[in-house]
Amino acid sequence: MRNFSNVKRVVVKIGTNTLTKDSMVDTEYIVHIAGQIAKLLESGIQVMIVSSGAIGLGASAIGLESSVSDMNMRQACAAVGQPLLMQEYRKAFAAHNIETAQVLLTASVLNNRKTYLNLRNAVDTLLNVGAVPVFNENDCVSLDEIGTAFGDNDTLSALVASKVDADLLIMLTDIDSLYDKDPRKYDDAKPLKTVRQITHKIIKNAGTSGSKHATGGMKTKIEAAKIAANAGCRIVLANGRVEDVVTKIMAGDDIGTVFMPRQKLSNRLRWILNNSPAGTIFIDEGAVQALANHKSLLPSGIVSIEGDFTAGSVVMLNDVAKAVTSFSSAELATLSGKHSSEIREILGSDRRDVVAIPEDIVFLDI
Repeated sequence: MRNFSNVKRVVVKIGTNTLTKDSMVDTEYIVHIAGQIAKLLESGIQVMIVSSGAIGLGASAIGLESSVSDMNMRQACAAVGQPLLMQEYRKAFAAHNIETAQVLLTASVLNNRKTYLNLRNAVDTLLNVGAVPVFNENDCVSLDEIGTAFGDNDTLSALVASKVDADLLIMLTDIDSLYDKDPRKYDDAKPLKTVRQITHKIIKNAGTSGSKHATGGMKTKIEAAKIAANAGCRIVLANGRVEDVVTKIMAGDDIGTVFMPRQKLSNRLRWILNNSPAGTIFIDEGAVQALANHKSLLPSGIVSIEGDFTAGSVVMLNDVAKAVTSFSSAELATLSGKHSSEIREILGSDRRDVVAIPEDIVFLDI
């Protein structure tokens, strides 16, 4: 479970509370982390960082002392803080003759198959030349209202780990492990050293965020662990302030909580599963059963359509699955309830005769 000798690719996520000290980015901490990662690189392990801290650093730089909740101000703080944060990483890694690369993401980049593949190729190239990519959400332009925001860097770190086929995700936070109940409320809370399956009880008992500038909490970390687990990636959740924490974790020390992976899904299925749906296709029970038996989705099983989407979009199928649709919402409105043989008569001979093939359908309860 804690034998990481075969790990070749690691994502290290550093939370806001871990990275900061007295409301400022702790530059000494970044220096220590850089030293530990440099040793991993020397041993042939590729490492990526997902770093929080830009909004808090920007807020401090422009003299804000209270929590930043206004969206426009958070975006402004991110714009100010991001280059300052990267400057600290560049200085720390330069001492080891290691290049860093800033990678700012929005959810739309990962949702679009073409831009996602371009990103993956770029990251692979960076890793192959020995650079350390430093990921962060592009908070200056990300908005929940238009579906471009991840919401927190816990989710972002898990998506990065999934997209680049990382073997291990190390989540450095301000708590020492996952507990069976919220330790801030219950004195008898006990740490969980190993989680083989994320149960409803674990999700229910997760605490919430209490940080001034952070957006994540234990619930987001558990959701992140579920994303990474479907990629066959182990996750270690640990207190980032433990001395030489990354080195000790990689050595197999009993630090924090290790989440075990599930059966690894293919890269494409993970892309579908983690994608933000562009709409919903409501289907009847017969169609749901057919999909469960690894059959294609046919237009005859469609009841109604919700949303405005194009062919090739990822959509929900009721609330049970996600799929890549072969047709736009407008086309499906015309095809709904019709026999497959009518598709090409209506839309042309070059179109598929199914709405979605089994290889492009993922059930959510996997």
